[in-house]
Amino acid sequence: MSLKEQIPNDIKNALRNKSTVELSVLRMLQSAIHNKEIDNKVELSDEQVIEVVSSEVKKRRDAASEFEKVNRPDAAQKEKEEIEILLKYMPEQLNEDQIREEVAKAIEESMADGLKDLGKVMKIIMPRMKGKADGKLVNSMVRDLLEKAEQS
Repeated sequence: MSLKEQIPNDIKNALRNKSTVELSVLRMLQSAIHNKEIDNKVELSDEQVIEVVSSEVKKRRDAASEFEKVNRPDAAQKEKEEIEILLKYMPEQLNEDQIREEVAKAIEESMADGLKDLGKVMKIIMPRMKGKADGKLVNSMVRDLLEKAEQS
């Protein structure tokens, strides 16, 4: 079953279970997918649906961090709960060690030797990490490893 077919089924289940938070998140996700299809004038593949989900997760992470900055833990917690619901539709996320390993391979492939080569490395690593890791985390690891390479 594709993700596009799974979401309406999960909406029905959320309705049955009277899970209001899950229901609102899934309806929003379905709407975002529908809007993307209208914009692109094509039916989205599972990979493209994952991109939409990833975008929605990123929006919520940004919102949660902003709420924490302005001392609104209740709103930040709500965003985090929504992220948990959305993550069910994402591929399994890589842990930090796996990300670091992939970043090291990308640095080796691009023959990068410092922060000036950040763009080269990111161009190689981001397609591999798409949907599997947070872009900010990947970027910070690339920077960290490139700084270490620069110093040695």
